[in-house]
Amino acid sequence: MSALVIRDLHKRFGTTEVLKGINLDIDSGDFTVLVGPSGCGKSTLLNIIAGLETASSGDIEIGGRLVNAIPPKDRDIAMVFQTYALYPSMTVRQNITFGMECRNVPKAAQNQAVERVAKLLQIEPLLARKPAQLSGGQRQRVAMGRALVRDPKLFLFDEPLSNLDAKLRVEMRMEIKQLHARIGTSIVYVTHDQIEAMTMATRIAVMHQGEVQQFADPDTVYNRPANLFVARFMGAPPMNTVMARIDAGAVVVGDIRLPAPEAAAAWQGREVVLGIRPECIAEPTRLFGDGSAPIVITAPVEMTEPTGAETIVVMRLGGEKVLGRVAPDTRLANGATARFAVDTRKLCLFDPQTERLIA
Repeated sequence: MSALVIRDLHKRFGTTEVLKGINLDIDSGDFTVLVGPSGCGKSTLLNIIAGLETASSGDIEIGGRLVNAIPPKDRDIAMVFQTYALYPSMTVRQNITFGMECRNVPKAAQNQAVERVAKLLQIEPLLARKPAQLSGGQRQRVAMGRALVRDPKLFLFDEPLSNLDAKLRVEMRMEIKQLHARIGTSIVYVTHDQIEAMTMATRIAVMHQGEVQQFADPDTVYNRPANLFVARFMGAPPMNTVMARIDAGAVVVGDIRLPAPEAAAAWQGREVVLGIRPECIAEPTRLFGDGSAPIVITAPVEMTEPTGAETIVVMRLGGEKVLGRVAPDTRLANGATARFAVDTRKLCLFDPQTERLIA
């Protein structure tokens, strides 16, 4: 059974349409991430799932039950907010048990639930403290604990890591992913951070201007983006996109010819947009996944950006700026022409008119 089904969901604020016909089918046990730029509608969608906002039209089913007219407290969901939303005058234990108190859960069951989630989240020593005595990461664990004691059909996370520093974000990403592996409950997680989406999700819904641009597993979203928006949004740095032409089985960019995918045959003599990830342009000695000899090209180097683990190279391909990723010990001079290996197995071609993936 699907954990969450969304059918033809629309949301309007006055004359502004924020959600434009959302359709999603989330399987039981999935970790689904809604990702997109600010204003794309992802938080509005999450609030409608939670019952905090009302849809203008469309249906939402949770665990096979239509919940359009059901209030949030009866939807069998638990939500973790961006701002933690802890009661400052209560201890950690009291914050976790507050919802159970309101539902008249017996004390013995409350204590058992608190012990279970405190052990799961490693917050047992913090139960007597108040929120002001906790770090940001500890507060987030408490907020998660308050959600976990409900044992719901669906967890909703609204940008829960955005208030944490970079190091703590990495740690909490791992903890939430491990938590999902242990409990197996379906999660819908909102973020604008594509790294969070790629590292945590089993499936990603990429949103833009109130529409789902692609809904697939992280590998598909990254390597076979449905359109140019997804290609340019997902990835850090994002996919390079340059104008090209299909000619006699080759993708031609300036004076460079790369082997074209078979599906490009129908585009003979026509312009396309070539998409290539920066890691597919590397130092000339690089052997890619299948061990075969790569295509080697030459390109002028405009700038290099050492990051420690690798060096980002800004170069020109067919007169357009593209990025490559080379080994950290590769020495390249700005303004010089250098040789690069190209992994042509992962080339993507897009229709310049519709911006959809064609090959």
